[in-house]
Amino acid sequence: MDTLWTFVVNRRHQLLVDSYLHVSAVIQSLLVAALIAVALGVLVYRSPFGSAAATAAASAILTVPSFALLGLLIPILGLGVGPTVTALVLYALLPILRNTIVGLAAVDPSVVDAARGVGMNRMRVLAAVELPLAWPSILTGMRVSTQMIMGILALAAYAKGPGLGNLIFSGLSRLGSPNAVPQALTGTVLIIVLALLLDGLFVLVGRLTTSKGIRD
Repeated sequence: MDTLWTFVVNRRHQLLVDSYLHVSAVIQSLLVAALIAVALGVLVYRSPFGSAAATAAASAILTVPSFALLGLLIPILGLGVGPTVTALVLYALLPILRNTIVGLAAVDPSVVDAARGVGMNRMRVLAAVELPLAWPSILTGMRVSTQMIMGILALAAYAKGPGLGNLIFSGLSRLGSPNAVPQALTGTVLIIVLALLLDGLFVLVGRLTTSKGIRD
């Protein structure tokens, strides 16, 4: 424990930088994935075939091992942020897409009919009624995606991606040296802590952006 604490104290600045880069990459990738998944969900949720096809395509991406996907992206995008963010976006799509489709499909048709009855057009009904009612489901999908890509990002060190994965990989490659285990352990623990903090932030966002009637 003394060695671990000493390592954390001596490397605290670098740990803060790596933690910031890790969270930043996750949030940016999540936002891009959310925009794509929600837009796709809006396009297909009324079509059983379209919903099944879109969900199947997103599911197929998750069957590709992260090392393999990064290996396929490196020759195209090079090393660093490009392949890392692309891989994270692809892996984050399924939970958000599936929950968007489920949330929109669950909106009571009578509510939609009432909105149209007061003169709302299709786009206004979607923006003012359907998406707000589906928002808790969409947010749940975003929470799941966040936890998933937090861990996947650690493997992106293979592609020279940003974040705490570099700390873990560096420690594992130097097993036998005094700081190897503290280095890998610190990176792992920080990822877990950051994942829990982000999940707590999503809970807060959910409470602030979801009406009390929907929550109850």
